[in-house]
Amino acid sequence: MSTPAPLRRGWTTGACAAAATRAALLRLWGGAWPGEVSITLPRGETPVFAVAHRDEGEGWAEAGIVKDAGDDPDVTHGALIVARVREAAQGVTFRAGEGVGMVTKAGLPVPPGEPAINPVPRAMMEEVVAEIAADLARAPNVEITISVPGGAALAEKTWNPRLGIAGGISILGTTGIVRPFSCAAWIASIHRGVDVARATGLEHVAGCTGATSERVVQGLHGLPDHAMLDMGDFAGGMLKYLAKHPVPRVTIGGGIGKITKLAQGAVDLHSARSQVDFAGLAELAGVPGIAAANTALEAARMAPDLGQHVAEAALTQLSSRFGTARDGSAIAFDVVVIDRAGTILGCAS
Repeated sequence: MSTPAPLRRGWTTGACAAAATRAALLRLWGGAWPGEVSITLPRGETPVFAVAHRDEGEGWAEAGIVKDAGDDPDVTHGALIVARVREAAQGVTFRAGEGVGMVTKAGLPVPPGEPAINPVPRAMMEEVVAEIAADLARAPNVEITISVPGGAALAEKTWNPRLGIAGGISILGTTGIVRPFSCAAWIASIHRGVDVARATGLEHVAGCTGATSERVVQGLHGLPDHAMLDMGDFAGGMLKYLAKHPVPRVTIGGGIGKITKLAQGAVDLHSARSQVDFAGLAELAGVPGIAAANTALEAARMAPDLGQHVAEAALTQLSSRFGTARDGSAIAFDVVVIDRAGTILGCAS
């Protein structure tokens, strides 16, 4: 049996923006257009990027790099990341061009009113400017405008609208590298959602396992979009962050299978990493036949009040393990259990 080929890694939008900045700046300051450029990433890697777009005019030059996310299903894979550079009066400044969002809410790594270009990509571009300026005896004073044609449409497939980033995507990356199917990016998005909720004064947020439970919980409590944390299977990633950065009230919503795992002590709800204990579920419901069920939904058909039992057991787990934040403040949990159609099977608070 052959060994599967390893998944191919890719490059972040921030790395592509830095590479595009290098290509454009070399041209602005008198060089020939490069066919490819290399940059140094925060951990020392030196990838090479092909220059896919070139343009110039009076006092400016711009270059574009096509983002290659490797084997990760990244919504920005194949997007053109464009950097336009022109000399500025003082230091390095950043502007948002077409398809790059503007920050409108507090709690993100850059303040409201700034382009959604995160600190590490900014530092990478500043390093490129400093290096080329030193090599060519130029003053490192440059205005950089980052654009992503079609970025506004891509942003609708991300958390950006919910987080208060308007008009386009964010330029992201802490290492410059996209690691295929990494959990880290999803968990980081959950953390940013908590940060925005706290910064905007929300006292009630919700973490749900999927779109149906999110719709039910949002309607049940009348919560705004930026209160909804796309928890997915990563309950632990959300709950541990909330323990350090508490919000007074947290609703957890999901299907009976996922919430059963939570009730039985799991915080990673992925099917490959946790399973429903049907014998324990039978004991919880007082219905021995449940031990032979194949799915939690089948078990719920055997015991109509099972959803309520699961909600209460999950609430006990949450309250005992995460009900007191590290600063001593209380977090009040409630739990909503649904079926696949969105019908509420149980609520506990």
